[in-house]
Amino acid sequence: MPIHVVRHAHAGKRSEWDDDDRLRPLSPRGVAQAAWLADLLAGDGITRVVSSPHTRCVQTVAPLAAALGLEVETSPRLTEGADYDDALAAVMELEADNGIACSHGDVIPQVLRRLKARSMVVDGPLLDQKGSVWVLDVRDGVARHGRYVPPGL
Repeated sequence: MPIHVVRHAHAGKRSEWDDDDRLRPLSPRGVAQAAWLADLLAGDGITRVVSSPHTRCVQTVAPLAAALGLEVETSPRLTEGADYDDALAAVMELEADNGIACSHGDVIPQVLRRLKARSMVVDGPLLDQKGSVWVLDVRDGVARHGRYVPPGL
């Protein structure tokens, strides 16, 4: 079953947000990216949606969860600044659920590097643009192949 790893969609500049950064919402561009993700992944058989509790992450996968009739579960293991091994474990636990995990630009590259070091084959560089998706082919607890899907907008 594939596991989908999503970097949260565009949320504007951190420096222009005056409140707690965990509450920073998606920008209009990010809202469009979230709708694109829902359209892209709605037919992929996803049965579980897990996200960092940061608002921008939850908002990124909420349209997909709504389209699938699922709730967005939040996990501190996917939050910005999380322990990378904990984040990797949270992602790999989604194998049985054909799940999706939404996280941040500091976490996703580290998770991908760890999977690549364990033998995951990728077709190019380990990119992680906002609103992008990694589709991981996982079998028996081993990520065998990773495919990058750039953001649609």
